[in-house]
Amino acid sequence: MRTNCRNGLFAGFAKRLLGATIFFAVGEMLLADDVVQMPWIAVSADRRGFATLPSGKSFVPYGFNYDHDEAGRLIEDYWGAEWKKIEDDFAEMKTLGANVVRVHLQLGKFMATADRPNEQSLARLAKLMSLAEQMELYLDLTGLGCYHKHDVPAWYEKLDESARWEVQANFWKAVAAQCADSPAVFCFDLMNEPVAPANNDHQDWLGPAFAGKHFVQMIGLETRDRPRSEIARAWIAKLVAAIRTVDRRHLVTVGLVDWSLDRPGLTSGFVPKQIAGELDFLCVHLYPEKDRVDAALKTLQGFAVGKPVVIEETFPLKCSQAEFRRFLNRSEEMAAGWIMFYWGTPVGELRSSTGIEDAILLQSLEAFQQHLEQLRSAQATPPCNQG
Repeated sequence: MRTNCRNGLFAGFAKRLLGATIFFAVGEMLLADDVVQMPWIAVSADRRGFATLPSGKSFVPYGFNYDHDEAGRLIEDYWGAEWKKIEDDFAEMKTLGANVVRVHLQLGKFMATADRPNEQSLARLAKLMSLAEQMELYLDLTGLGCYHKHDVPAWYEKLDESARWEVQANFWKAVAAQCADSPAVFCFDLMNEPVAPANNDHQDWLGPAFAGKHFVQMIGLETRDRPRSEIARAWIAKLVAAIRTVDRRHLVTVGLVDWSLDRPGLTSGFVPKQIAGELDFLCVHLYPEKDRVDAALKTLQGFAVGKPVVIEETFPLKCSQAEFRRFLNRSEEMAAGWIMFYWGTPVGELRSSTGIEDAILLQSLEAFQQHLEQLRSAQATPPCNQG
């Protein structure tokens, strides 16, 4: 399913892009001793974006998916023995102008058993929050990952839907309890690209692998005469309820594929207008296609159902750089935030490289950077005097 929105260009570049770095200097790093209390983030009063508390100042989430390193390793693979790498990567993302980093947590690394969390992983997460606070970077914590199939516990794979949901609720209760007092968490993203079952014949909990990782995940294998959107809403409600038993403050969302709208063709069952009531805001993963920027924007509009919308993943996989820039600019009418990708190779290597993949990545990052500077400029410009 993942290849429906990521194929062609990105598939050909996957190996090289795993080591690509985003690096544009846009500010000075905070010194380690200059730690300040980060304001909490909430949905703004007009329900169209976000604001800091208690000031009410506008907050636009802008940053990177930190979903793997240059070798394709997930964060839990190296954050124990190579913490310096985490610090260096966060420092680079801060230098790039990010205020949000999306971190993907694997269920198999955080649940020792069905009802007992891995205390070592929770301690490492606490250390990550401290680092985020030090650098004033908010975390988009995306959970329940099963990206590397070999890391998925055998006991978890054998569970039925009800028991599986119970484990997922235990995961989120443990993570939320660990994070409850930290303003450095922007949001909890329940799962990356969940799909509700469309029939009773599904055999695998995970979608097809893309670049060696399973990004799409089923929340059930059978409909049992239940409407798909009702399954999706019940699943969200259960996980949100688990979080709210220990944390009533942090925002909750879910990372949706762009084919979640109720329209002909491939669908996920997570119809925005039918699940929005359970969430604080919506996230969409949207990759504009060649000659179809208007179509991408129309899809984005389908996610604007009365709550803020964050484009949680985007990249010019199947469109030109000019089209990508146009998409970013025009998406401002509906989007409240943007998150691209960071994987870790210095910009000097991109600029000196003769590889077409590096050139395309560099141009893409420049477009992303230009968009960030435009947003900042617009925020800094006082409104016109109408008197």
